[in-house]
Amino acid sequence: MTWDERQRAMLAAMGLRVWPRAEALADTDETVAPQAEAEAELHAEALDDPAPARGVERDTRAAPAPSSRPSAPAVAAVQALPAALRGEPASTASPSGTAPLIDAAALDWAGLQAAAEACRACALGEGGAKLFGQGQAPGAVPKVRCLVVVDAAAELGEGDGQSPLSGEAGSLLANLLRAMGLNLAQAADAAGGAGVADAADAADARPLAFVTSPLKCRPQAGKSAAAAELQRCQPLLARQIELLAPQLILALGPLSIQALLSTPEPLGRLRGRVHSYHNIPVVVSYHPAYLLRQQADKPRAWADLCLALASLEGQS
Repeated sequence: MTWDERQRAMLAAMGLRVWPRAEALADTDETVAPQAEAEAELHAEALDDPAPARGVERDTRAAPAPSSRPSAPAVAAVQALPAALRGEPASTASPSGTAPLIDAAALDWAGLQAAAEACRACALGEGGAKLFGQGQAPGAVPKVRCLVVVDAAAELGEGDGQSPLSGEAGSLLANLLRAMGLNLAQAADAAGGAGVADAADAADARPLAFVTSPLKCRPQAGKSAAAAELQRCQPLLARQIELLAPQLILALGPLSIQALLSTPEPLGRLRGRVHSYHNIPVVVSYHPAYLLRQQADKPRAWADLCLALASLEGQS
């Protein structure tokens, strides 16, 4: 049914609404939709690229980026703060005056001992007692079959000189070596020189052992040596081993094992087999001071010494 304008007005006055036909709505939508789309496109273009105001010329140059550099007054204010408030990290620079590593490759036995006495390459050299080894002969290389490298004790008794160990720990080490058929090399005095050492060898025909430490200065009581300190003593130990040319090296203690084998493995995984340091057999075991505290591990230590003795006998 078709309603004219007059009928529509009457129905509207009565509060009645007349819905248009579907065809009329379709025609209206087809006409309005393109117009709405066109207006929407024009509105979007206006937002993306707004037209300049009348009489104002468009500036096509890019706007300068905001500066990230703080102003001079701001920098001055920050620098006036204490370092802790500025958030600056603490200085990690190494102390000045640190001596370089000793070049010991060409030193003879006497020169090596003199270099160890004069070494100031780390903090240990400034205050620690010098420690070259037990049984050294001035000017002459001891004739030894076994080199014992053992972690040095921080304190020694009177008359122990440059021996790495003293007291009960030193006595235990001497007893273990004697049980292996090894005698500690005795120091020759300056007057007798090498002749005194030869006389001692003649008096006791057992093969000799020389005892030294990976550190050439005695550590302070209650403090463990740092890796840097061990590294600075490495050239001295390496030349000492080269001059002694032992048939076997017995390493006792974590520092000694680290200096010779450079491995992070614990002692439990290193025991029971023969290692090598520049083609020299190396056997590792417990430190004598540890064995005094842990008596139950003495049988294991004896097994390690038997392994070392078997290695020596295999080279005879």
